[in-house]
Amino acid sequence: MRKNGRVTSATRQPETPAAAVPPRLIATDLDGTLLRDDHSVSPRTVAALAAAEEAGIEVFFVTGRPARWMDVVSDHVHGHGLAICGNGAAVVDLHGGPGAHRFVKTRELARQNALDAALLLRQAAPGTVYAVEQTYGFYQEPDYPKLHMEIPDNLAPAEELLAPDGPGAREPVLKILAYHPTLDPDAFLTLARLAIADRANVTRSSPSALLELSGPGVSKASTLALCCAERGISHEEVVAFGDMPNDVEMLTWAGQSYAMGNAHPDVLAAASGRTVANNDDGVAVVIERMLAERV
Repeated sequence: MRKNGRVTSATRQPETPAAAVPPRLIATDLDGTLLRDDHSVSPRTVAALAAAEEAGIEVFFVTGRPARWMDVVSDHVHGHGLAICGNGAAVVDLHGGPGAHRFVKTRELARQNALDAALLLRQAAPGTVYAVEQTYGFYQEPDYPKLHMEIPDNLAPAEELLAPDGPGAREPVLKILAYHPTLDPDAFLTLARLAIADRANVTRSSPSALLELSGPGVSKASTLALCCAERGISHEEVVAFGDMPNDVEMLTWAGQSYAMGNAHPDVLAAASGRTVANNDDGVAVVIERMLAERV
């Protein structure tokens, strides 16, 4: 979930994992991966996704974005039409179209865990400010910057936002966002993981010092594994694509995985293969070759 920024650059051709089981499911991140830097889905990528579905390969969008930000791909769903949002915190049916997405599954962050994590991180990194993502609501502290181009439903300190009777108390908390104005993004991530420990899963997908905190054990990988188990699909039959630290677990879990040419160094290390950058349609390049090899 980020304003896309290039992390590294590469022009090399894709590297393919040495061994491959015929894929039954493609799991792809959106920003910096499937989407170009202008947040569009190229005609080549649209055609590749449709060809994969036509060949009987399911396509799952697996993203840090909240459900309300999925309009960018709502026109390109096929078959089941499900997406994993919020870094695994929700499985959403996109068939209803913009503004009518249905939550199929939620994996919430308990309010007490969220509050404990927020207080511990602020103690370790003074100046940290927070926003709270819920199924339908978005709340933030007064000093949280305008990062998301939307108007929050409520402005209040984190202690109030995460209280049992706080704003949106009837809705599950899917994740909290933690922003620091001066820390290095990777250093902030390391600091947060040490400070928060097992109270929440901590990752990042932004080029800025913006962290995303989900429930313990909640990640793109763990929710994708649940969805695959429901379909009788093994991890060896999954091909995954990503570019940022919030993709690492998914790329490690999948039988085949590809880091984009613009990927973070941790992603390049985690993936079993590489493709070209998002602006060069790296996901489509791999899908096209994969389908050609099936003929």
